[in-house]
Amino acid sequence: MPPALGQDGREPPLSALTLVGPPATVFSATRDACDGADVPDAPARAFRDAAGAVAVFGMHYRNRALRGPDLLHLKLDCTVVLESGGSADPAAHDDRSWITATWTEDGRAVAALLHHEYQAHTHPGRCPAGESMACWYNTITAAASADGGRSFTRTSPPAVAAAAPFRQEVGQGRHRGFFNPSNIVSDGQWRYVLIATTGWAGQPPGVCLFRTDAPADPSRWRAWTGLGFTAAFPDPYRTSVRNPATCRPVGPFPGPVGAVVRHRETGAFVAVFMAKAGGEFEKPGFYWTTSRDLLAWDRPRLLLEGRTLYDDPCTAGGHLIAYPSLLDPKAQGRNFDDAGDAALLTYASLRVEGCTVTSDRDLLRRPVAITVWP
Repeated sequence: MPPALGQDGREPPLSALTLVGPPATVFSATRDACDGADVPDAPARAFRDAAGAVAVFGMHYRNRALRGPDLLHLKLDCTVVLESGGSADPAAHDDRSWITATWTEDGRAVAALLHHEYQAHTHPGRCPAGESMACWYNTITAAASADGGRSFTRTSPPAVAAAAPFRQEVGQGRHRGFFNPSNIVSDGQWRYVLIATTGWAGQPPGVCLFRTDAPADPSRWRAWTGLGFTAAFPDPYRTSVRNPATCRPVGPFPGPVGAVVRHRETGAFVAVFMAKAGGEFEKPGFYWTTSRDLLAWDRPRLLLEGRTLYDDPCTAGGHLIAYPSLLDPKAQGRNFDDAGDAALLTYASLRVEGCTVTSDRDLLRRPVAITVWP
């Protein structure tokens, strides 16, 4: 039986997510890296290729994959599957790119959404402020693989799935654009992804829900407006955006969603994310929330306490935690977008020296139990 209403009269959560074991190391940068670019720097994304082997992404902008026969036996493959171009031309959308969401129907053709950062402060003359956050312009671009994720290519001109309706020089002084997609999750004919935005005039900051019926076509992603999935965010370098669309943020998310999975028995969605203390979040750490429709989410609950990347590293006490994801080794879907009553919380542990977050990072996994009430 589900729990009764709380004292505040709110509906109870649809599920209980509970840590049931200690962490184990999946990857250690000091032990397993191929070069200095090999650090966990995004939530883990996994799929099974046509032969049944598992590929996991979530490393740095020199994109490599962890591979193995299953989620419990992974090793970093030193082959670079997608290199970042470091282009100074913002219209190329090829400065620094992370593979942050993947989808495949057959294990051969793989569509990927990329978190692309145009770091204008590194390109002379592109941003007078000269500071990373003030010059940071983010777009969600796309790449594709025809060989089961062994290599990815971009189109020319670049394929843009979601971009702010202005170019990188507009609004400098803060981080701008769309960033950090969740994994892609399926529901019938539709594929969904949650994408964060810092917002701009007319667009509230938050996390927007996008959907498509064709992940291989980046132009078909549309965001929820409050009335329907009709908001498109095309490339402002190739499209004149006269009446820019806006999306309505969903959920209690203070930043990007680490991952969302669908519980196989009940169909409920479970999402994990990180938060700093404040407001609804009593302590810093990883939180979880649940939903029936990906639009309405219940109150977040603490899963793992710890200082995160949202916190001051000077107060971290030696390490931070970041980039939570949920992966069920027994997932029935090829894309690990479903979970049963058990899963693995995967996340990064980042060593801090003084006030500096170092590249000494481990990718960890911890078993969790999932209980969802019908």
